[in-house]
Amino acid sequence: MLWLGALSAAAGLGLIWAARLSASRFLYVSELGADGEPTAATFRWALVLVSVAAALVALAAPPLTPRIRWLAVVPPAVVLAGAAVAFGIASQVTCTAYCPLPVGASFTWQDFIHTVSAVLGFAGAAFVMLQVAADRRFRRLARFSLGSAIAVALISATGGMLSVLRFGTQVGGVLEFVATSIALVWLVGLAVFLAVSAWAEQRERSAHPEAPALPAVVPSAG
Repeated sequence: MLWLGALSAAAGLGLIWAARLSASRFLYVSELGADGEPTAATFRWALVLVSVAAALVALAAPPLTPRIRWLAVVPPAVVLAGAAVAFGIASQVTCTAYCPLPVGASFTWQDFIHTVSAVLGFAGAAFVMLQVAADRRFRRLARFSLGSAIAVALISATGGMLSVLRFGTQVGGVLEFVATSIALVWLVGLAVFLAVSAWAEQRERSAHPEAPALPAVVPSAG
């Protein structure tokens, strides 16, 4: 399932890039799936694939144990499964034309549900990055996750501030797209690393099977 999860995440990333490159004007990530956009169907399938990928990795990943207590409150698999559900909802409830923020006169339940779902999915993925970065067992994966988490946090925070301030919105949109791409590359890397690790462990067990247990020795009474 981990290999299937990696392929699904990679396909989702590829579809998002295809939609972005085929757009005739500048669009934010979520706006690629907005009502009436030519890229809407492609974007919906991309989010579906991302949701499926996150669910598969959550189901098949071995237990991860963050060294930091507050990161271990909820198991990473549970957080990733929650992110999968959130992305699944966002894929089916996309935003209205031009993806307005669901505040004030522009408020709609459709935009509200999509925005909240997308934010929760992205936040869940970012939290799992931190959890894996603090894992006790997979040190190389931890370093990869830490670098990804820092990059996503800095880039998405900068892009989000520019979007909220309505300043340099195109730059903010590009940063949002870059942060999304890094997060999906991380998901692919997570699935591949865990799949390779599981394969290596299985191969090691096959090459060096455990010796059969010796019968218990009952001490003599005398």
